[in-house]
Amino acid sequence: MSTNSIASPRSNSAQSPKYKRNKASHSSFEMFAWLFMRLSGVVLIVLIFGHLFVNLMLGEGIHAIDFGFVAGKWSDPFWQIWDLAMLWLAMLHGTNGVRTIINDYAERNGTRMTLKTILYVASAVIIVLGTLVIFTFDPCPPGAVIDLPSFCPVP
Repeated sequence: MSTNSIASPRSNSAQSPKYKRNKASHSSFEMFAWLFMRLSGVVLIVLIFGHLFVNLMLGEGIHAIDFGFVAGKWSDPFWQIWDLAMLWLAMLHGTNGVRTIINDYAERNGTRMTLKTILYVASAVIIVLGTLVIFTFDPCPPGAVIDLPSFCPVP
């Protein structure tokens, strides 16, 4: 009875497939990306659970969340910065994770470049639009209808 041994992945045996990609330059980008994922994950846990606690546990809970609640929250610069940090960190964290998956599974350079370009453009658009919404949100626009939140001046 003979035993056939299976070569470990990426070994130099004749049966194992050769690793085809060139080694990247000796930059430390991947190490910083790895470290960013760990640190941003910890900060995101604090931001998200703080967000959930304030929105769902304090006051009247989920029944109080409406246009007026968000408008009142975003009138305070503290909550604007809180939500901005949550938006930016979540988007950068997710983008970095998807970038890693693309690098691992897209075999051809053209496919990898196309997917990462789409990813970066989509992430940039969402970050820019989200930032604009947070900082340009006006709960009391001039010439609005009568059902404005209670903190808006009566026209």
